Amino acid sequence: MNKLYGTLNELLVKLFNDILQIEEQCLKEDRFKDLSITEIHVIEAIGTGEERNMSSVARDLDITIGTLTMSINNLVKKGYVKRERSEEDRRIVLISLTEKGREAYNSHADFHKEMIETTIAKLTDQEKEVLVAALENINAYFKEKYNLKMKKY
Repeated sequence: MNKLYGTLNELLVKLFNDILQIEEQCLKEDRFKDLSITEIHVIEAIGTGEERNMSSVARDLDITIGTLTMSINNLVKKGYVKRERSEEDRRIVLISLTEKGREAYNSHADFHKEMIETTIAKLTDQEKEVLVAALENINAYFKEKYNLKMKKY
């Protein structure tokens, strides 16, 4: 069991770190090199659909509106996001992606698509099912632990 524990620990930590490094490297080589990983994840959360209010995006990212505001300010300056007041309720700030923001969103989505396609390319259908089940279990574990920690504070 100790060998299994050590191997799984090493693989999970390395995988997490490698994905972040690869994502950062791809951004640096891409035409969107002025974006940080955090900013690309904000763009991803805003999405390409209709305008969204700040609180819903902050909730999706599990960050405060203040933290989101700082990212949005930078993204507006860089030309990726536009911010407007709601016509129905002027207190509500709506955000959406500009054309440049949609291009960054699509580029990042292509990165994720390629990552998934490469990951599953040589797997059998049964191996794909096992991989999905294992990742769902890992994800559920981390969500449960995260929520438990949040309730203590």
